[in-house]
Amino acid sequence: MGLRINTNVASLAAQRALSQSQKSTERSMKQLATGNRFADLSEGSADFAIAEHLKGQTKGMAAAKNNAENAVSFVQVAEGGLNEQNNLLIRMRELAIQSASDTFSDTEREMIEMEFQQLLTEFDRIAKTTSFGSQKLLSGVEKDYEFQVGAYKGEENIIRYQSNANTTASELGLDGMTVIEKTDARDSLETIDIALTSLGRARANFGAMQSRFDSVTSYTAVQMENLQAAQARIADTDVAKATSEMAKGIALQQYQLAVLATANQVPGQILKLIA
Repeated sequence: MGLRINTNVASLAAQRALSQSQKSTERSMKQLATGNRFADLSEGSADFAIAEHLKGQTKGMAAAKNNAENAVSFVQVAEGGLNEQNNLLIRMRELAIQSASDTFSDTEREMIEMEFQQLLTEFDRIAKTTSFGSQKLLSGVEKDYEFQVGAYKGEENIIRYQSNANTTASELGLDGMTVIEKTDARDSLETIDIALTSLGRARANFGAMQSRFDSVTSYTAVQMENLQAAQARIADTDVAKATSEMAKGIALQQYQLAVLATANQVPGQILKLIA
């Protein structure tokens, strides 16, 4: 091979190798700096697409989990109202039993009646005011609810619930109830027991829904964990590998710079033939 002045093939080869090493080293540095294997998309477009799809699924699951948790809050608000109504009925039943006995005089029954009526008024108020946002839960307003608890389209991702709980005093037959007389007090016991049974049914209905939503929340949390793990295996930087590649690239560049410097001196050797 003859000596050339216009074209330094050795230098061009060294420059090309140095450029490739620089790109590889920069890619490793980006991966380490961001923690993302796809900081440079040339790393693998197909894997990147898969990782982004998994990311979308994870975000969807997170939103669905949030929906399920809000639905649990929805049920808990209703259950809180029912629980307090149940406590009021138990106290009213206690007062009715007291008033039904001649242990108490008419004057004392009047005092019992005052508390009884206040409790009855509060019982009705709770039913009419218990709400989640602007939605009444215990006043008999019928509404069909749809809770999106899945990350995809389809009936299997929706939980439907029909709310028609009505625990107002009029609905449970408590309106006009009194314990001012012994006979009235005794008659009220049966009415209160029937009302307690109705409250129990409503609580069982809400409780069943809460149990289902709790299950949905647990299931979704597991799915999110598995999806994030799958995405991480594809998209997260392999720190050990990237560090090794970066160290290798830096060492190789130093060597290639030395080779390039030597290659650039080759044309100068022709001057020795002229001198």
